[in-house]
Amino acid sequence: MSLAAPQPTVIDGAGFSFGVVAARFNGELVDALLARVLAGLRAAGVAARKIKVVRVPGSHEVPWAVQTLAVHGRRDCVLGLGVLIGGDTSHHEMVGTSVSHALQRVALETRTPVINGVIVANTRAQAEARCRGRIDRGAEFAAAALEMAALKRKIFR
Repeated sequence: MSLAAPQPTVIDGAGFSFGVVAARFNGELVDALLARVLAGLRAAGVAARKIKVVRVPGSHEVPWAVQTLAVHGRRDCVLGLGVLIGGDTSHHEMVGTSVSHALQRVALETRTPVINGVIVANTRAQAEARCRGRIDRGAEFAAAALEMAALKRKIFR
C-alpha cells in the first residue's frame, strides 16, 4: 500500500451499521488494528451497538464471515481484518491474494462495500508499523468504510 493515502472525508457515522471480521492469528497485531478501526468508527459517531465484531481463526477464514455479515447482517459496510507476515515461504502472499480476490467477489456479489483490511507484510516490523505504529491503517480502513457506507446509501436511495 502506498503511503500517500487520500485525506479522509468527514462523515457523520451515526446512522450507519458496520460488520468487522478480525482474524485471531497474529492476534496482538490484529487486536491493535481492530482497536484503531473501532476508534475511527466511534469517533465518527457510530454507536457501539451498530458495530458487530466477529472473530475467526485466521485471514483465510475472513471472507466467509464477511460474506455472512454482508448477506444476513444488513450492514452498510463490512471490514475484514488480518495480518499476514512473510516467513521462509511465500505462503503469506498466496493467502493474501486469495483473501483479496474473495473479499472483492463478496463486495460485488452482495452489493455491500467490503474493506480489505488484511495487512500483508514481509516482516513483523512492517506489520507493527501498520497496525500500531506510525502508519495508521486502522484509521484509514475506518475512514474508507465510512465513505463507502455513505456512498452506498447515496446510490441506493
